[in-house]
Amino acid sequence: MQDLVLTPKNSSYPQPDVDTRGKVFSNLTPAELVEHSLRRKEGFLSSTGALMVDTGTFTGRSPKDRYIVSDDKTRDAVWWGEVNIPFDTEKFDDLFTKMKAHLADKDLFVRNALAGADPNHQLKLKIINTLAWHNLFCYNMFLRPAKEELKSFQSDFTIICAPDFQADPTVDGTKNPNFAILDLSRRMILIGGTAYAGEMKKGIFSVLNFILPHEKGVLSMHCSANRGEDGDTAIFFGLSGTGKTTLSADPDRQLIGDDEHGWTEDTVFNFEGGCYAKVIDLSHEKEPEIFDAIKFGTIVENTRFKSGSREIDYFNRSITENTRTAYPIHFIPNAVQPSIGGIPKNIFFLTADAFGVIPPISKLNKSQAMYHFISGYTAKVAGTEMGVTEPKLTFSACFGAAFLPLHPTEYAKLFGEKMEKHEVNVWLINTGWTGGSYGVGSRMKLAHTRAMIKSALEGKLEYAPFRKDPVFGFMVPEICADVPCPVLNPRNTWENPEHYDKTANDLANAFIDNFKKFEEFADADILKGAPLS
Repeated sequence: MQDLVLTPKNSSYPQPDVDTRGKVFSNLTPAELVEHSLRRKEGFLSSTGALMVDTGTFTGRSPKDRYIVSDDKTRDAVWWGEVNIPFDTEKFDDLFTKMKAHLADKDLFVRNALAGADPNHQLKLKIINTLAWHNLFCYNMFLRPAKEELKSFQSDFTIICAPDFQADPTVDGTKNPNFAILDLSRRMILIGGTAYAGEMKKGIFSVLNFILPHEKGVLSMHCSANRGEDGDTAIFFGLSGTGKTTLSADPDRQLIGDDEHGWTEDTVFNFEGGCYAKVIDLSHEKEPEIFDAIKFGTIVENTRFKSGSREIDYFNRSITENTRTAYPIHFIPNAVQPSIGGIPKNIFFLTADAFGVIPPISKLNKSQAMYHFISGYTAKVAGTEMGVTEPKLTFSACFGAAFLPLHPTEYAKLFGEKMEKHEVNVWLINTGWTGGSYGVGSRMKLAHTRAMIKSALEGKLEYAPFRKDPVFGFMVPEICADVPCPVLNPRNTWENPEHYDKTANDLANAFIDNFKKFEEFADADILKGAPLS
């Protein structure tokens, strides 16, 4: 049996060992992992050299099967509920023992990696996979230590991911055979029963969302970030479908990262070493940076080839709408290395408002920024779901509720403190509908959105006249370069302004209803940011 030590004996975080009679492949190169994946029939090479794989039953995360061990460290700190489901510490021990037995005759792919580009706030990872392509995913998505670092590498957090291992809900304490369990005391994540690789990435994000704010006073954020030629940093918050990845991948600015960041006293730093972008309907015309990054070493999930070829059909929805690609961040030509920027000057909250009432750009004061940060609003159009014709309201606290171990108000207060201290501009951007709700109006033009963001970044909106939105209270510019003035006031784009008024008030009331679950924990400063109606 090979003794696979998860953490060196002299580490600050000693953990149990894993033994295997199989082969252990440590820190393989992307080429070697692609070879193993093909040999093991885990995927296929596309015409661009990317590895195309399927994730099986699960084509996305399974949030109701994600748990956090409840113990002395987490019991009084974690925001327990539907997002953070408590798991018994003894059940975790028993499940880990069963998992080790399952791994005892498996070939294992092991990787040392880092989470956090700022060395002062870095998490050293040991990742153990039973799938070669999962290990390639981790190579792409996490930061890659230099060869010299690997010689004395001591991990302080471990991920074990075995999709072919399933829990027995009748004895193991899980709801279903699939699971993702975080143990913040033993500093381990166990994942089984699912081959969706995003569980590993988001597991570590959840860990950092606990450690950084709770123990270090660093704000962890579900956002993308870039910086301009003069070093000014911009942050983009937004749920899926709002354009977070697209708008941050600006050819005129350097990409810091597309999904997960920390905000310290003097830096904004990427947690990751790669990008995990949606590819449904991808084209070179719309998103050239992402399109060109899909090459050898890149992974593409749950896509299909065009008939009779190895060319990827990005418009194929036969498996899922959530088709994705994972590639190292340096595959984006203007990516910052290392992925660190300065204190942000501008922050953008992106929402795809399918009701067509949120202005395309608005400036928020501190109270409004904290309120909308906690609300995390967008509206999704479920065009592929049978019988669904109306937009769906979506509120996700801090634009990432599924990954927040702490109560959202803790992140919001830290956000407000940093915003006030550094005099940051916060803008609400509607990338959704104008001229009416979904089905009547049209999608906001990407060129107009880019023009508004550019004007904000260049400080040009400081000289524009503003009006106060009568429903939501935030300030709306009345002119913006390269944007028709009527577009800036959504009420003017509706054929029937009275219908706009009713829809706007209905949305404002939805905000207020959603926020009721936070009112008990929110201070007066946050509550002042609520809609006026």
